Amino acid sequence: MLKVLLVGFLSLLCSITCEEFDVPAIYQLTEPVDHAEEPTWDIRKNILFYVDMHSGRIFSYNYNTTEVNYVTLDGDVTPVIPSQNDDNLLIVGLNRTVLAVEWDGTNELGEQKVLSHLAEEYPTSRVNEGKADKQGRLWIGTMGWENETTGAVDSDQGILYKITKNTLENATVEIAPVNISNGLAWNAANDKFYYIDSLSLVIAEYDYNDTLGTISNRRVAFDVRDYPELAGHPDGMTIDEDDNLWVAMYYGGVVLKVNPTNGTLLQVLALPARDVTSTMWGGPNLDILFVTTSRISLTDEEKLIYPAAGSLFAVTNLKTKGRPVFNADLVDSI
Repeated sequence: MLKVLLVGFLSLLCSITCEEFDVPAIYQLTEPVDHAEEPTWDIRKNILFYVDMHSGRIFSYNYNTTEVNYVTLDGDVTPVIPSQNDDNLLIVGLNRTVLAVEWDGTNELGEQKVLSHLAEEYPTSRVNEGKADKQGRLWIGTMGWENETTGAVDSDQGILYKITKNTLENATVEIAPVNISNGLAWNAANDKFYYIDSLSLVIAEYDYNDTLGTISNRRVAFDVRDYPELAGHPDGMTIDEDDNLWVAMYYGGVVLKVNPTNGTLLQVLALPARDVTSTMWGGPNLDILFVTTSRISLTDEEKLIYPAAGSLFAVTNLKTKGRPVFNADLVDSI
């Protein structure tokens, strides 16, 4: 069933230009959910899709109307990626499957079709994050079973897969084993691929061959342990027009701006939430950084300290912008 949540959006975001601020401006766009994740911008609709992972809900935030809608699937859901071939089709990870789902971001949930099954050797694992590359191939990762009380994760039970139209029934293993498969990004030249296995505390860089869809020659682009003042571990990330990475820090309360070429930390952006989950550029000019957060690991006392935790935030006046994200080309229709 379709649910509609109307949230009052601060009109300043629409009426005041970024140039009037000397520092980044942070806006809470939605009411909190338990575990918001995987924001992705659909430039065709001016809609930001994201999920409340463990509730199975896929959300849409309409930039033009500020309306928030959601539909609910049965299980843990992430990621959500618009389809290249149908404006109203989403490619979605659900438990250990990849689905094609009909939803326009506003009306009732339509048809669903299972496209792929993943990680059958790890029956307690689940999908975690994913993105499409320039050719529409889906890169999607899994993670081991997570203890909801302690946060401990079964190690080495995650896999990063690549899926194409021709490999729906036999996804290609690209990186294995991993612990918590998380952020992915490609540089502007499309010859570098960045990847996060959260428990490793590093952002890895690979040479990327877009023609073949292959990665090689791993190196460490950024190591959180080089900055002992930072807390938490890297989660989701996006990349800007200057090829700097914007990395969410779970249990760290911040987003990091990182230069992956020389491994330097350029900026630390504090959020009013301890557990920051992911980032995505959006807005008509792609100059708004949308940030998802979580409250699921907070105690009742900590929720009083971070009442906005679990909300979707927008950050403006960051003096840069993103590039359009790629849509998935796995199925023409269902």
